[in-house]
Amino acid sequence: VGRMEEHTEAGSAPVLGEQKALIDNPADILVIAAYFLLVIGVGLWSMCRTNRGTVGGYFLAGRNMVWWPVGASLFASNIGSGHFVGLAGTGAASGLAVAGFEWNALFVVLLLGWLFVPVYLTAGVITMPQYLRKRFGGHRIRLYLSVLSLFLYIFTKISVDMFSGAVFIQQALGWNIYASVIALLGITMIYTVTGGLAALMYTDTVQTFVILAGAFVLMGYAFHEVGGYSGLFDKYLRAVTSLTVSEDPAVGNISSSCYRPRPDSYHLLRDPVTGDLPWPALLLGLTIVSSWYWCSDQVIVQRCLAGKNLTHIKAGCILCGYLKLMPMFLMVMPGMISRVLYPDEVACVVPEVCKRVCGTEVGCSNIAYPRLVVKLMPNGLRGLMLAVMLAALMSSLASIFNSSSTLFTMDIYTRLRPRAGDRELLLVGRLWVVFIVAVSVAWLPVVQAAQGGQLFDYIQAVSSYLAPPVSAVFVLALFVPRVNEKGAFWGLIGGLLMGLARLVPEFSFGSGSCVRPSACPALLCRVHYLYFAILLFVCSGLLTLVVSLCTPPIPRKHLHRLVFSLRHSKEEREDLDDEEPEGPTAAPVQNGRPDHAVEMEGKALPPGVGAGVLWEPSVLRLTVRPHLLPAPPPPRPGLLRQCLLWFCGVSRGGAGSPPRPTQEETAAAARRLEDISEDPRWARVVNLNALLMMAVATFLWGFYA
Repeated sequence: VGRMEEHTEAGSAPVLGEQKALIDNPADILVIAAYFLLVIGVGLWSMCRTNRGTVGGYFLAGRNMVWWPVGASLFASNIGSGHFVGLAGTGAASGLAVAGFEWNALFVVLLLGWLFVPVYLTAGVITMPQYLRKRFGGHRIRLYLSVLSLFLYIFTKISVDMFSGAVFIQQALGWNIYASVIALLGITMIYTVTGGLAALMYTDTVQTFVILAGAFVLMGYAFHEVGGYSGLFDKYLRAVTSLTVSEDPAVGNISSSCYRPRPDSYHLLRDPVTGDLPWPALLLGLTIVSSWYWCSDQVIVQRCLAGKNLTHIKAGCILCGYLKLMPMFLMVMPGMISRVLYPDEVACVVPEVCKRVCGTEVGCSNIAYPRLVVKLMPNGLRGLMLAVMLAALMSSLASIFNSSSTLFTMDIYTRLRPRAGDRELLLVGRLWVVFIVAVSVAWLPVVQAAQGGQLFDYIQAVSSYLAPPVSAVFVLALFVPRVNEKGAFWGLIGGLLMGLARLVPEFSFGSGSCVRPSACPALLCRVHYLYFAILLFVCSGLLTLVVSLCTPPIPRKHLHRLVFSLRHSKEEREDLDDEEPEGPTAAPVQNGRPDHAVEMEGKALPPGVGAGVLWEPSVLRLTVRPHLLPAPPPPRPGLLRQCLLWFCGVSRGGAGSPPRPTQEETAAAARRLEDISEDPRWARVVNLNALLMMAVATFLWGFYA
């Protein structure tokens, strides 16, 4: 690409004209339309197949997924367009090390399948706060966690995904950001609100394959353009912008350390003091943050709990691990190539030039990937790539909407209305999605203004300040039976205060850029955020242990099948929810399929039972108290209303509903769902595969270290 051409491109008018014309060709438009019709078709098909009229069905896809959709949807829920924009952007700015974020997950996802999920299954839980509630009793921890995760969803996941989708659409279509985001949200909402999790599971699987196919094609074009793998490694260190003098006298001549690629660009493991991703922080600190994300985060664990049995779940985790090897080659390296091909735009350093190129002064590394798509892909394929990006955005947004509505409905709303029926809960879950969408759209201008230099660093930093205490408490809850409710609660609160003490000053001073450093005091902001995560994890863990040892332990009869060491225990567990004596009738049946639906009629349950309301997914309500017993059946609803009810998945419990199971059947269904026994032959196969995957991962870490 000639230098002259690039200089004219730095001006905004011709670029915009070009952007308008990009998707004008019929090939691209046709591909995009066909793709979205396909996605909606799959959603509607799975809507007719799976049962969404019960709480277990809408939120857990009826627990009958085999291993490959579990693995693919784990990967798809994790990879959003934020990864394409963020990983490629940080790759363009600082080289290979950011792939360590992805490759760290290879090991953590095995922890999830082998250590965490068996306990979650035997505990019989749907949401993570609910696990802590059974493990520790009391309401405080569950509430704290629900609120914290909703907060993290809105500020790290939803806003980031929306922003990266917007960067993409802006680069490709030249649309107004709001128009594009609202169109996207519309489609996403249609299939989240109507199809529940099953639709997401199937569409996730489709999208994962399309995303990967598109990214592979683009990777081929990019490596071809730059002169192959060796070409990238020859040229990257020389990819420097030619515009280095600012018209602003306060900035003036910019020092070369600001615009030259880092000399350690090709290393995964960097100097522990001067590196931008020091190696001890990457190996230890990141494991802490990602064990929060992979092992105790609703979005991910919910995907696992829908697996058919433990072997399927483990195999899904291994598949997800193999898929996680790819971002280095599909995202990070193309990001570096983008800097080689378009140094004046992607690697711009002068604030006013950057403002012209991408609308933010800090730097434009975020446009690295969209720029490649727009410039290198041929017609038709470009449309496919755009559709794939929007699909990635929709997939991760949809899974977040779904999980946050589960959390809100099950953990917060049932506290406010203990007697809410099944229909009301389903409705509230759907209204909450609408509310979150509104908040996120209102948040867009903030995200746009506070783009900061690197999207990926923003996500990781926010997580490092808030997640380690949660990690610490989950690890201790699973492996140390001595830890009790007071310890866990004060550990979480202490950790939160420490994290906020770092988060608030850093974001109020701004993170600054190389050209205009931030004014934040060094003691607070100069410690690398992943080092801070290690410190935070150790402190909250110690606090939890100290407080637990100073207060009485939880009796063993409450812990059967809730801690790792007792996961195979066959003894009766007395749940700690004291105010809710749960008899055998309230067996945790998570299966939404009507043949196991539990309808408890005529049991007068104490008012406190509401918080455990997830349990008996009934045909129409969860628990029917004597004074609520149905009157004679109401007349059939009108046609329009029937369509509406079907659309929202609320079936009428009319003549067609199956007979109620007996108490024995209920208990048997519960035992089947809590079953973690494995066929020894398949268990061995899965374990060997896991070892193989760890060997591959270790080799790659060593190769790029």
